[in-house]
Parts: sequence; C-alpha cells; structure tokens
Amino acid sequence: MTVPGYLAVDSGGSGLRIAVGVPGRAPTARRESREPVRTGTRGIDPTHLMGQLVPLARASAAEAAVDELDTAVVGAAGFATLGDALRAELPGALARELGVRRVALATDAVTAYVGALGPRPGAVLAAGTGLIAVGTDLKTWRRADGWGHLLGDCGSGAWIGRAGLEAALRAHDGRDGGSAPLLACAEEQFGPVRGLPGQLYPRSDRPAVLASFAPRVAACAPHDPVAADILRAAARHMAESVEAVCPADGTPQMALTGGLFRLGEPLLAPLREELASRLPYARQVPAEGDPLHGSVRIASDLAAGRLTLPGEPTTLYVVPAEGD
Repeated sequence: MTVPGYLAVDSGGSGLRIAVGVPGRAPTARRESREPVRTGTRGIDPTHLMGQLVPLARASAAEAAVDELDTAVVGAAGFATLGDALRAELPGALARELGVRRVALATDAVTAYVGALGPRPGAVLAAGTGLIAVGTDLKTWRRADGWGHLLGDCGSGAWIGRAGLEAALRAHDGRDGGSAPLLACAEEQFGPVRGLPGQLYPRSDRPAVLASFAPRVAACAPHDPVAADILRAAARHMAESVEAVCPADGTPQMALTGGLFRLGEPLLAPLREELASRLPYARQVPAEGDPLHGSVRIASDLAAGRLTLPGEPTTLYVVPAEGD
C-alpha cells in the first residue's frame, strides 16, 4: 500500500528547513540547510532552492517511510515581492523531481501566521531582524510593513540597532539625543565609532549587523532614558502595524512571534501598553508554533481538501492537483 506524505518548507534568511510527514500527523523527519536561497534579477531563485531542497526531501521521505510526496507547501521570505519565478517554475519542478501533485507557495508572513494562530481570524506580528504584521478575517489577507530596513521594518531588530547606534554617534559628536552608555556599548562591540560607516555601508548583511546591536539597547534601557525611549518608539511602531491588519469585528486573536521578543521586558512592557491602548478588543495569545509549523499545518489541510485560508497570488498561491 502506497503511503502519501507531505513536504513542508520554511525558506528564510538563515537557510532552508523542511519537514516530511503523513497528513493528520506530526512530521516524522526534519532536515535543514544553512545556506539561504539566493535572489537575483528574477527574484527568489527556484533552481537554487530546488538544488538544496531535493536531496533533503528525498532523505527525509525515506526516513519517514513515505512512498510519495503528494503535497508540498513552501513558505519563503520575500515571496510577496520576489516570488514571480517561484510561481512560474516551482510547481513544475516539484512535480518532476519529487512527484508532488498539490503545491502551495506562501510568504513567510503567512506561514508565521498559521504557525502561531492556525486558520482563525486575527493578527500576528513577526519581528526579528525585520518586521511584518499580517492579519486575516479568513476572506482576505492584510499586511503592514515588511518593507526592508531602508524603507520600513519599523520597530525591528535592525531599526532598534540603527537607532541605538545613531544615539551613540550623537553622544560622540556632543549633539542632543546622545547616549553615553550606548556609545560605550558601540565601541565595545564595533571598536572606535569613527570606523562604523566603513564597517556597515559596504556589507550586504547590514540589517543583521544593525540588529546585532539591539540587545545592547535593551540592556541599557533600565538605566538609560535614551535607550528606553528607543524601545518605546519601537513598541509604538509595532502596535501601529498590528492595528493596521487586525480584523475590526469580533474578538480576534493576536500573537507575537520571532526572535526579537527575546529582548524581554524592556521591549515587551511598552508593547503590551501600546497594544492594550490600540486594540482593547483583541485577545493576545501565545504563539503555538513557528513558520515551519505553519507550513506543516497548511500542507495537512491542503492534502485533506480542507484548506480554508484565503488564496492570493502574492500571499498564499495554491496550485491544485489535476482533477481536484
């Protein structure tokens, strides 16, 4: 008897994570690649993604005793704006290489949402190096921010780190708004601050370098009013994004997910205040899982024919099997 299974994928800035299992059950095999999928002039590179994915998927299917991978869900960072090549090529490539019949491609904000809340109305704030808020009333998706560190991601790790370094440079110059504690932290982490432009501007990983300073801002906040103000401003930006996407009817659920919240109370305390003020009707709940968990949930529902989430080409793109 043939055992059909699902393939769930989370493609992000730190690499590729996959899970394989049988619909209706928790995944029984997981693997990862630490190499992020490349982007180019056509957006996210489907050939590079498949080159990493295929050997991981085949090894995981063998481990999970899955005879065929009937359904695949790929959640990818940047899919909303850089996903044209994936939409055009990935379903066919998955069919040829792995025999996949049903495919769903999603932005990682959607898989983060489903991992945190499941298929129910609400809003999720995903915050790490970058930041995006996504919400749904189960009829359509709404997103706020997620525009990258140059145009947005307000309140993100990169935003907090950049604001902290600006305060350090203001202290170095003797300008208003400077922070001597943040200047000391910046020089401890990066060396003399006169060298900061040379360390930051030529690098392709600027957002991650900026975000690496966010924990220093949080550490200074209890005794430095400038650092505390930066985190209060970050909390305000976060709450604005959640408010923009949260359904206005009923009692929607709201969850926070992402590594930035490991900064703890210096950030979480002002964020709770902002959310309570702006969204008194929403109920905050703990996130149930991460984006890979969201891909697994979507894959199980898609395989069983009970996917109720709204489909949109740049958000959750569902390619049904022939004859469905």
